[in-house]
Amino acid sequence: MSSGLSHSDITTMFLALGTLLGSARVLGELARRFNQPAVLGEIIAGILLGPTVLGRVVPDIPATLFAKTGAVATFMQGFSTVAVALFLLVAGLEVDLGRVWRQGRSAITVSLSGIVVPFAIGILCGWFAPTAMGREPGADPLIFALFFATALAISALPVIAKTLMDLGLFRTDLGMIVIASAIFEDLVGWIIFATILSMMGSGAHSLPVGYTVLLTLSFAAAMLTVARRFLNWVLPWIQAFLSWPGGVLGFVATIALFCAAFTEWIGVHAIFGTFMAGVALGDSPHLRERTRATLEQFVAFIFAPIFFASIGTRVDFVANFDAMLVVTVLAVACIGKIVGCGLGARWSGNSRREAAAIGIAMNARGAMEIILGLLALQHGVIRERMFVALVVMALVTSIMSGPLIQKVLRRKRSRHLAEHLARVEVLDSANPTEAIRTLSRSLATHAGLSPALVEGAVLERERMMPTGLEGGVAVPHAPIPGLAAPFIAVGIAKHGVDFGAVDGQPSRLLFLVLTPAEDPEAQLEILADIAKTFGQQGISEKALEIRSLTEFLALTRADAGMTREAV
Repeated sequence: MSSGLSHSDITTMFLALGTLLGSARVLGELARRFNQPAVLGEIIAGILLGPTVLGRVVPDIPATLFAKTGAVATFMQGFSTVAVALFLLVAGLEVDLGRVWRQGRSAITVSLSGIVVPFAIGILCGWFAPTAMGREPGADPLIFALFFATALAISALPVIAKTLMDLGLFRTDLGMIVIASAIFEDLVGWIIFATILSMMGSGAHSLPVGYTVLLTLSFAAAMLTVARRFLNWVLPWIQAFLSWPGGVLGFVATIALFCAAFTEWIGVHAIFGTFMAGVALGDSPHLRERTRATLEQFVAFIFAPIFFASIGTRVDFVANFDAMLVVTVLAVACIGKIVGCGLGARWSGNSRREAAAIGIAMNARGAMEIILGLLALQHGVIRERMFVALVVMALVTSIMSGPLIQKVLRRKRSRHLAEHLARVEVLDSANPTEAIRTLSRSLATHAGLSPALVEGAVLERERMMPTGLEGGVAVPHAPIPGLAAPFIAVGIAKHGVDFGAVDGQPSRLLFLVLTPAEDPEAQLEILADIAKTFGQQGISEKALEIRSLTEFLALTRADAGMTREAV
């Protein structure tokens, strides 16, 4: 008698995977539309499909699709393990150890204080106030205290990087200090947690606990030294003699899977192996950006959404929501990380405002915290009540990071063309006035303004100085008092319109830009984004073939590379 998946099991399996992936991607994209991390939408998708929402309305559906026992449940558990292992591989690839050393004293000081202060607070709270911190009866006091300390100390490098990019701080001195510190914190935090897992001695592996701890530390040291040099040496050979990028991707995945098998065998979770494999490969100059991007996109858009959505199907977030515990965990986490990293930044010579911004940026936990909490839940260190509190803490700290940094530094988030594009029109106009009139009428409806008001303001600005750019692009624009947000219409002129471009060429791609008069920076940022995007070779030519708003948005996002997924 076959012990494999039956016909019914295979049907359920594909239905479950399709449901999780589809709903997670839709809600993940929706979250990004509101400038939130995609992982927020992905987890909400699982909450809606699981016992929290759908289980209360139609309990048979989640019970069938996401059963906790049986062949399908076993497969889904295995798939989730592979998914999270690949996610940690990608996270490891983001770790550039060279960047840590280049930042020198500042990064080391910020990261060490950002680990030591919250770790000490976590140990004290977990040991002396275990009930308030959510320790369940029967849990090992030392292991719980160590876990809680690690949960407070860890950061989320992908979320931090995305936040800094959105704020235009990624390439600044402040941004480099934050990224380097987050890299070091991630590395140290996962080594500590791997050691904690090995201390549990649950009998799931045959090695004594002492050997497991020793092998864990030895493996980490080897991957950061000998293996790192070896992989950097062998990568050029792989790229020279194997197909590209497929050969390199296969090599990277193979190394990661072998490392995962080793760390699982010694009694630490497999994801520690893939994370360290990513770290060893991550800062090699021979690993091309396209290879990284291909692997990242595949994992971020396929495997990661299924994994994070599946989290919501495992736990009832309503039944296990403890408001007091959530508030306590969130408060302790924020105080420990912001104060710790802020003090380190001050000791490194940063101003108070910059130090506060660094502490807030490092406070984002994101997906890394959720993964750590899930592993603790699976190993019996915590129960559902504490896991829900950690998930809420991870999401809240990620969401609050960007707005608080803006407030502390008094910066505004950069505006981009694609965010405010409202209309695409094909124009038969022969002169600038007709073109502006047509686009003004089209855009005025969306902006809730009088067409005559828009047309008059834009024409007045055009008379002051023509807005034609090189390459057949023109940007007629005007500030409008009281406008709530920028609005942009694109005109594709069939025969070209003379907007007085410096190169003497007629403009065939027209961008009518309306911005709030009270926010002059918005106009500068959007016009700069248009110039940067459509200054790329071939982009304008492709745009001239477009006839719909959806196609235009797809072009700007795909070719200009404006968006990047991050969890």
